[in-house]
Amino acid sequence: MTDPAEPTEPPAPSERPARPARKQVLLRLDPAVHDALARWAADELRSTNAQIDYLLRQAMREAGRLPGDARPPARRGRPPRQSRGLGGEGESESRGRGDGAGARDG
Repeated sequence: MTDPAEPTEPPAPSERPARPARKQVLLRLDPAVHDALARWAADELRSTNAQIDYLLRQAMREAGRLPGDARPPARRGRPPRQSRGLGGEGESESRGRGDGAGARDG
């Protein structure tokens, strides 16, 4: 039985993921092709997965087959925090500590 004290409403928009889950695909590659792809990705500071996504989108765009409703690729780097103001210490107080980010601000 469910606890009547538990909320049954859907999560607030700020708690929902920004995008629906991405499709997962099993991809079999020749080991030499994978190694070359991994080196190329590292040269461009991307993951191998992001490099494959980039190359597929580029090829589809050039062939005129990229769907108009395709979302832009995921942003590079760490996703933004979404738990701002949900109790405890504020993020602005803890954000710059120990990661060197404050040193760039001047």
